[in-house]
Parts: sequence; structure tokens; C-alpha cells
Amino acid sequence: METKKLFYDDPFGKEFTARVLSCEEAKGGFAVVLDQTAFYPEGGGQPADRGTLGLVRVLDVHEKGGEIVHLCDGAFEPGETVRGAIDWARRFDHMQQHSGEHICSGLICARWGCDNVGFHMGADVVTIDFNAEIAWDDLLEIERRANEYIYEDHPIDINFYRGAELDAVEYRSKKPLDGDVRIVAFPGADCCACCGTHVARSGQVGIVKFLSCQKFREGVRIELLCGARAYRYLAGTWEQNLHIAQALSAKPLESAVAVERLESELGTLKQRAARLEGQVFSQVAARLAGEGDVLLFEEDLSPDSVRRLCDAVMNVCGGRCAVFAGADGAWKYAIGQPEGDLRELVKSLNAALHGRGGGKPFFAQGSAACTRAEIEAFFADQ
Repeated sequence: METKKLFYDDPFGKEFTARVLSCEEAKGGFAVVLDQTAFYPEGGGQPADRGTLGLVRVLDVHEKGGEIVHLCDGAFEPGETVRGAIDWARRFDHMQQHSGEHICSGLICARWGCDNVGFHMGADVVTIDFNAEIAWDDLLEIERRANEYIYEDHPIDINFYRGAELDAVEYRSKKPLDGDVRIVAFPGADCCACCGTHVARSGQVGIVKFLSCQKFREGVRIELLCGARAYRYLAGTWEQNLHIAQALSAKPLESAVAVERLESELGTLKQRAARLEGQVFSQVAARLAGEGDVLLFEEDLSPDSVRRLCDAVMNVCGGRCAVFAGADGAWKYAIGQPEGDLRELVKSLNAALHGRGGGKPFFAQGSAACTRAEIEAFFADQ
């Protein structure tokens, strides 16, 4: 017996009553079939609803052979009447995401003559795949048009068609369809075969925002957010940008310029610091000229600075130079010896000092999780 799908009669219905047809123990809970349900089963890229049946939680919902099966964390007696309540916040979020995706996909497919070849509604973002190359600037124009369509608050038309009536409808579909086909139409934006739940008017989508457009297979994969998800994302990015602007003593809409200015200043300071650091390294090298094997400990330096110091000293000390920068438990190292072969030494060092690293026979870099005393003891035996 097919389950009556109340979510098609009224996608805004939050509660309902139904009779239990069957209840069987299943992996993860109990598989419950009702004579009718407002719970949408996973399908068409849209996740399943969640909620409760009486005091029992509905953990998942799927359709099998016309029956909608509710995976619950409690059991029922066949024949009893239960009251169902869907998680409305989750359902409406899915309706906003799905309807927003239709509006955008319809505009994109019409603009580029392409197909929507993939759709996934994740917990965080919605992804859509198209078999066409789409530039980001062109996609932003679609975003503008989609939001205009939303603001115009168009009514959505959803009907079942079959036979000659279906043949007369121009609609998007990933595969040939027959029988009763549910067509979801956003007049002026999209017409598509779809089994999902949708808003009643485009204005209920609220807003759409594209996040990215990346090369994917023979086309692109687009990430977007709709409705409350888009609002939360934009509110969060605005709040973050406000803090950045305040830290840079700039207006919120001028934060990017302020960051560019800061990067330029930082680049100049880094160049100056590198020059001064190079002068210090030259002085250290001059002091250690002809000393033979050298072991140096420094405060925390960047990996590049460790390399440069080691390079400066090893070329004048007349032996092997090992530089360790950091503190107990977290050292960066560089070891060098002109025309030397340090491979066995580095292998032993990494084993003894919990290190990782390597390089050329005469020069190696890496890290070690040990103490200064352990480093000194290791080199005392070399």
C-alpha cells in the first residue's frame, strides 16, 4: 500500500495524525510505515525530514516501493494512531535551498544552453554541477537576476502531468520520464521535473548568494546558499569584516584597501628584517670561521632563516654546521656540510630525537620533538 504524501498536498503542514501500518526492528532503530505522512523522504538531492512521532524521534526517512519508511528510535503497535510533527526549521530551510537552486539553475541553463548534471543539498552549502564553463563575473549577473526574481515574489506552480499533457510541457529533466510526472514551475525562471518540497512564492526564498565556482569535470561546480543560510553567512562575514576594519582604523567598505596597505607595509618590513638578519648571520659566520663542527641554538626562527643561518656558517666553519631554532619539544633544524654526506646522520637524528626531515646529501632540514639536552647529547656522540 502506497503511503499518502501529505507533503505534496501541503508542504507547509507541520503536524498530522496517521495510522501505523507496520513496525519492524531495523538497523539503527525501528522501520515504521504509516498510512499517510508529512515527512519528506530523502530524494532528488534533498535530505529527509526529521521530527517526532508521538514521543519517538524520527531519525531518517526513505521511500521504498511507494511506501515511506520512517526510521525511529522507538516502536509502535500496528493499527495505533500516532501524531507526527516535523522539524519545521529543517523543512523550511530545505524548501528555501531547493527553490533557490531551481531559480538559479533555470536561469543558468537558459543562458548557457547547458544541463544541471548534479545537485547536492549539504548541511552547510548547496552544490550544483553544470556541463558548461561559466565565468565568475557572469555567475554574479545570474545571482543579481535570481534575487530580482525573488523580490518580485512570483507564485510557484506545481502540478502532475502525464501523456500528451506532459509532452506539451517544456521542462528540465536529467532523464526521460513517463507516467505521472511532477513539474515544478517558476514562471519566467525555470520549469523542472522535481519530487522535492518547495516554497509557495519566490519571495519566500529570501535571498540567494553564490560562494564559489570551480572547474569540475567537463564544466563547473557552484556553491550557493539561500534564505536563512545566506542571511547567516552574510551577517557573519559582515561582523568579521567590521572587526577587521576596526582593527585597521578603516570603514567597513574600505577594509580591503586597508589590508592591501598593511600587506605592502608588512612586505617592506619583512625585506628590511631579512637584510638585518642577513647581517647578523654574517657576523655569526665570521665569528665561527674555522671552528670545525658547530652546533648552534637560536630562538624561534622561520624555516628559511634557519636554512640561511646554517648556509652562512657551514661555508666558513670548516666542518659540519647544525642549527636548531625553537624550544624544548618543538625545534626546527638545518644541518649542512659542504661536499659532505649527512644522510646516515640525519636518519639517526630523526630516530633519536623524534624528528622528521631530509634533503640533499650535504644539506637537510626538518623538525624534532625533543629537548636541548637530548640534542646536545646526540651530537656529543657524533
